[in-house]
Amino acid sequence: MYPTLTHLALHVPDLDACLEFYRNFCGMEVVHERAGKGSRIVWIAEPGKAESFIFVIMPGGNERQLAADDYSHFGFACASRDEVDAIAERARAAGCLIWAPRDEPYPVGYYCGVRDPAGNYVEFSYGQPLGPGAVHLPSP
Repeated sequence: MYPTLTHLALHVPDLDACLEFYRNFCGMEVVHERAGKGSRIVWIAEPGKAESFIFVIMPGGNERQLAADDYSHFGFACASRDEVDAIAERARAAGCLIWAPRDEPYPVGYYCGVRDPAGNYVEFSYGQPLGPGAVHLPSP
């Protein structure tokens, strides 16, 4: 048996701003919070998925300064192209849209990119072979 990926841990410059971002854009919710190492440690997850994958968010990090050609990101699947478009419009209004919605060949699909308050890039996609809206090519 192999290990299972269960979480990502992030130090962020503004914990509350990041929590608000992941609540509003990703629908994540706080599932655990505690004091730790002189600060707050918060676990957030998608509804119903707290036992399979979480983000652990802690204050004290530096803002990430990603290069324009750096595609490091967290990926969230959407149920439709319209959902991707709606997120992009909200991000544009909030001043954090980094990649306008676009189509790429399979397996990338339709996506947009948003910058979280810590400088991390977050992709919202439709038509990838993962999550809601998954598209699979027929087997050869």
